[in-house]
Amino acid sequence: YFVYCGARVPLQPAVSVGNVGQLAIDLVISTLDMTKVGYFYTDCLVPMVGNNPYATAEENSVELSINAEVYSLPSKKLVVLQIRSPFIKNKYRPFCQMLLSWVKSSKCAQVVLLSSSHAYQRDDEQLLGTPLRYLLTPDLEKAFGGLMQELNWKEMEKVAAYPGINDTEKILHIPGGGITKLLFTESCSKGIQMAVLLKFCSEGDNIPDAFALVNYLNEWLQLIKSEVSAV
Repeated sequence: YFVYCGARVPLQPAVSVGNVGQLAIDLVISTLDMTKVGYFYTDCLVPMVGNNPYATAEENSVELSINAEVYSLPSKKLVVLQIRSPFIKNKYRPFCQMLLSWVKSSKCAQVVLLSSSHAYQRDDEQLLGTPLRYLLTPDLEKAFGGLMQELNWKEMEKVAAYPGINDTEKILHIPGGGITKLLFTESCSKGIQMAVLLKFCSEGDNIPDAFALVNYLNEWLQLIKSEVSAV
């Protein structure tokens, strides 16, 4: 594929509603001035090519970018996979299998998936409080579950499988989340440490949603020190 991960943390978006995960990844790459180290060649994504989206001068503006690229920041032990095109129909599962195979063989510390979900499909419980949610696989829950509680984060609620008929059976439902649910459940079954951070949103100008999601991520990983002003 592209680069040995080792103890680094791979960060990637789900292609989801409002492209919030992808916008958030763009913000991380540009803010941290990450270096492109490789590509992710796959037939699961719509082919595309374009100019360097992070160009800072005429010299590097002519560099070409493709649909899936990898960036690295060794000082933060961070590896980022950016996905820039939608999935080809019926290719979700092969992509997930390919990605998790690399994650496992590279012995990555944990995987963080940035995603989003349709705000209009929230249930009553999800309408309360913050629009940000998280999910941890069982292996990662053991390591970071306590920290998430200290941060006062809200775990993604499960919803009734058959609303109005049987409210006792609960399932994980992430409408508009693309590969999020599949990638998370596959990680659970394969013993891979994965965290999902997502925001409820609507289609439109989703730049504020991306900022909110990156700030949410930064509360946990501390990629950039938050400026706290004295009162």
